[in-house]
Amino acid sequence: MVTDLWNSIKNGRFSPVYLLYGEEEYFIKETKRLICERALADEDAEFNLASIDLEETPVEVAIEEMETLPFIGERRVVLLHNPSFLTAERKKEKVEHDLKRLEGYLANPSPTTIAVFIAPYPKLDERKKITKELKRNAAVLESKPLYERDLAKWIGNHAKTLGVTISQDGIESLLALTGNHLMMAATELEKLALYATNEQVIDGAMVDKLVPKNFDQNVFDLVDYILNGQKKKAVELYKELLMLKEEPIRILAAIARQYRIILQVKKLSSQGYGQMQIASKLKMSPYPVKLAMKRINDFSEKSLLRALGQLAELDYRMKTGLGDKEIQLELFILQS
Repeated sequence: MVTDLWNSIKNGRFSPVYLLYGEEEYFIKETKRLICERALADEDAEFNLASIDLEETPVEVAIEEMETLPFIGERRVVLLHNPSFLTAERKKEKVEHDLKRLEGYLANPSPTTIAVFIAPYPKLDERKKITKELKRNAAVLESKPLYERDLAKWIGNHAKTLGVTISQDGIESLLALTGNHLMMAATELEKLALYATNEQVIDGAMVDKLVPKNFDQNVFDLVDYILNGQKKKAVELYKELLMLKEEPIRILAAIARQYRIILQVKKLSSQGYGQMQIASKLKMSPYPVKLAMKRINDFSEKSLLRALGQLAELDYRMKTGLGDKEIQLELFILQS
């Protein structure tokens, strides 16, 4: 559990070797920050913190850093990024690594160094000896993306650690605006906590007021307006996106993606798949699937396919220079 690992670090119980891997950036970044903050005094960081990219540097050079004694302070921290030799990925390495020497180090790590392997990969190759040795000798964090229910719970708990409370509609608004992106949600929640006092509750209205909409959320709203026949609002939002220097081709591609998601969700739902199963099958977060499921009964497959055909034709015309891009997309919005 990430909370157990964080508590150990906060209490000064450090492992000589850490392995942080997975696709969820937030937990990796926060663990790395905690290690550096708790293991090194501010005045020691300049001399006792090293960061090495293992795609550019042989691991034996990194081991020399790991075996170097700390300067003045109690310990050193060595951050080892991109250890692609732990994966099954087949690509020509820029450098050769002496993995036997690394195995030897892992068996007898320096007591004055904290080595942190940072592997932002969804999977490691469990068949490799070096992966087995690293997992055996390191404190391991597998950083997986959270499902919507777990993410909502995490936001509520994190708000408490920040000294504030967030309501259920506040959580839902934050998830809608950050698209289930944990790093973004955490950053925005910290900003909201600074705005709120201990007596205030962060509610949906506060979130909507203070958290800016990202491109994807604006496109969600744009597609909603189009599908619900709110043409005036759709055109107004489209023009706002143009004022923000968004390219019509990018907007078109994002609209087409939303239509495809609705069509795919509609087909899978008709086959008996639930929200989480659909998200897994489409390899996407549950939130856009949840939004799509609210729309699937309002539109036939035929109408969705017709719209996708129109968008494909429009995409071709834009890319081949036939007509004004901005006007053509506006006409599609008005005629849908």
